[in-house]
Amino acid sequence: MSKSLAVLLVAASVQAFGSSAHAEGVLFDQFPFAVACEYKGTQHAFYLSKMTEDSTATYMASDNFAGTITLHGEAKAVGSDAGGSCLGTTLAELRASGQARDIK
Repeated sequence: MSKSLAVLLVAASVQAFGSSAHAEGVLFDQFPFAVACEYKGTQHAFYLSKMTEDSTATYMASDNFAGTITLHGEAKAVGSDAGGSCLGTTLAELRASGQARDIK
């Protein structure tokens, strides 16, 4: 009987994890995997790093550059006042300009 219970618990865990991963995947699918931005004449690739419950995506690049964006808001720098070609743009604008890179 304990063997059956263990199998049932593993199956339930796999199903719950799969559902959670799928739900998170839907949110991640709404954001580009990477965003290309220019700063002081240098091109930087910002990669999707984290997603919060309020749908704020954080993107990271080399040199400790980071930025955030929401589904309907504008890109903002994190920890810096430095500006670049992505600051103040929306996801729609980044996609229209070809700066957003999606993986499908």
